[in-house]
Formats: sequence, structure tokens, C-alpha cells
Amino acid sequence: MPGLTPAHMTGLALQILIPAGALALLLAGLRSAALPVTYNIRNVFVRWRATLATVSGIALVVAVFMLLQALAIGLEKASGNTGDPNNLLIARKGSTAESNSQVSRDHLRKIIYRPEIQRNAQGEPLVSADIITLATLPRKQGNGQANVVIRGISPRAFELRPQVSLVAGRWVNPGLREVVVSQRLAARFANFNIGESFKVGPSQLTVVGWTDGRKSAFDSEVWMDADEARSLFDREDYSSVLVRPVDAAAMASLTRYLDQDKQLLLKSVPESEYYAAQTSTAGPIRWLGNFLATMMSIGAVFAAMNTMYASVGARTREIGTLRVLGYRRRAIIAGFLIEGAILALVGGILGCLLSLPMNGYATGTIGFETFSEVVFEFRITPWLAAKGVGFAVIVGLIGSLLPALRAARLPVISALKSV
Repeated sequence: MPGLTPAHMTGLALQILIPAGALALLLAGLRSAALPVTYNIRNVFVRWRATLATVSGIALVVAVFMLLQALAIGLEKASGNTGDPNNLLIARKGSTAESNSQVSRDHLRKIIYRPEIQRNAQGEPLVSADIITLATLPRKQGNGQANVVIRGISPRAFELRPQVSLVAGRWVNPGLREVVVSQRLAARFANFNIGESFKVGPSQLTVVGWTDGRKSAFDSEVWMDADEARSLFDREDYSSVLVRPVDAAAMASLTRYLDQDKQLLLKSVPESEYYAAQTSTAGPIRWLGNFLATMMSIGAVFAAMNTMYASVGARTREIGTLRVLGYRRRAIIAGFLIEGAILALVGGILGCLLSLPMNGYATGTIGFETFSEVVFEFRITPWLAAKGVGFAVIVGLIGSLLPALRAARLPVISALKSV
């Protein structure tokens, strides 16, 4: 045809093969090398109905994953927030917890006046001989029973555990069958209000005060006088002894003494380290969270894959147009992977928002160390939120891989002729 240059002929051919809208896309693509990325980003919002189910599914997976992980973190924080590194907890060698340890009164007498132990202003050694026992008590609103830790403590216990404070009522009078309970337990168990009584064995114990353990393991305990606890539960020995050495050198000296004395058969560990190690309850919950997230993520991957396959089928001619523009197959693959990642990112953020209201919510479970009620809070940390979003993006990338490969392999001419 006279007067037509090769450039005019190419433009005419493209107008025959490509509708007006796709031609506009072609011209824009010639101006922007980043077209596939912006194209895929826009598609996420343009075809919102097709992607809503995928986003919702991923959001639910992330929410479940984060809530179960928040349970485990809350349990670990409750134990890790307990104890003073300046205190030594002394227990029987071979014991794994205070509940299965025994320290005799003879052993206590050998320890209590050691020169390494710090004394208070009245000249009394900072020592608390404790007894740990369990009592099965009814929950509030009649929804079953659970074991509760009852700790018998010595008068110096509050000086050794300053993180525990009396927030209501008063401390017990020995010999009167009185206890103080954690205010968090009082919200979960019947007859734990001040002035009320509950039955343990043949005896009635009266609540005379509430304590606050500042979100530590002590929030899961009932406290009473140690000698009265020995009498009430018919115990000859104590469960453990808590002491505060004068300084680090005294702590090392007392530790060596306990290790080297073969008659005592006792061991010592810094109190904070002991409680940090008592986190076996969090392990199964964390494992369950990972297991459920894995199972649910398989469904989320198939949902993402189904959405992306449908998206590829509906945009066959558009994909062919991108190929005519000169974009390589790897660019098409990258674009669709980015699209799937964006879908998953939106779902991950939504899942984080769904789980966020549970942050700080107080609840309880059975601790595997003592098989008693453990009170703790859901803890959703920034790192956990980042893990949840990252987990969602990985699900989106896996679900988008096969559809992206299919899109990249579409024959150009067949794709352009697709209706």
C-alpha cells in the first residue's frame, strides 16, 4: 500500500489483532517496563469478587495460627516473668519441679543459717521453706472443676518475691486456716472472694486477701502459712527452699556447698532460671498451632491456586498481549507470583487484625508440670505478626506457582485469538 511505512503497517496489524482496550495497554506497555507488576496489582482489586474467598481463607488460617502461637507465647511469658535472679531455689536432686521434690526439716536447719544467706533489717535470714500441693476446686458458674496449686510459704516469702503484692484484704493469721488467693484465680474459681470459704479435704479454708503476681506464675497460686500447710496436708517435709545469697560470690559458694555435700542430696538453681525452664505446657500448644496451620494452609494453597487458574483463564488474551509487547515468560511468571503474594498479603494482614482483639485476653489451661490451672494472657507480639504475614505470603506464592507457569506457556497467537 503506497505511503505506508513499516511502522504504520505494524500498527495496522496490531489494531486488527488487538481490540482498542488492549491496544491502549500495548502503548502504555511500550512506555513502562514495569507494566506486569502494576497490571497484576491492579487486577487484585479489579477482580475483587473472585479473590475475596481466597483472601478470607488465608485470613482465617493466619488468625488460627497466630492465636495458637499467642497461647504458647503467653504461657512462656508467664513462666519467664517469674522469679528473681538473685534468689536460689533449692530442691531435691533428681526432681524436675517443686511438686516432686522434698527437703527435710533437718536439711532446712543446715541451710537456713549459712553465712552466704542475706539477712533483713531485723537480722532474720531471707529464707522461705515452701510446700506445694494441689486441691481440686469448682470453677465459677458451675462449669467443672480443676486443680489449683496451694503454696505454703514462710513469713519471709514476700521479701523474697517482691513482684507479688497484696492488693486487697490482709495476710493470713497462722492457725486459723486462712489463705490469700491470686485475684486472677478469684475471677475463675468459686468461693475465692474475700470472706468466702472453700473446702480442702476435711477442712475449710477462708480467703482473707487477694494477691497480684504481675502476670507471673504466682498468679496461678493460693498462698497460706507453710507450717499450717504441713499440718493440714500431713506433710513432714517441705517441697523446696528459697534463699537470697548476699552476692554473686556467696551464691556460687552456696551452690558448691550443696553440690559437694553428699548427705544433703540437694541442688540449687537461680529462681528465674527454674521458672523459665518450666514451659513444657507451651510446647504441645505450639506444636498444635503449627500442625493446624499446616493442614489449613494446604486448603488455602488450593484456594489460591483455584483463584489464580480462573484468573489466568479469564485473561488469556491479556497475557497474549503482554507477550506481544515483548515481555518474557519469566516476567509473566513473576507478575502472577506477585499477584498471588499480594492476595496472600492482604489475607495475612486481615488475619492479624482478626486475632489482635485477643491480645492481652486472660485465660487459663492445665499445666503439664503440675496438672493444675495455669493463668496467662494471649500475647501477640510484633514478631508473631510478622511471622503470620510471612506465612501467608508463602502460601500465596505456592498457590500461584502452577497457574503462573501455565500463563507463561500460553501460545501467543492462540492467546490473542481467545474470546
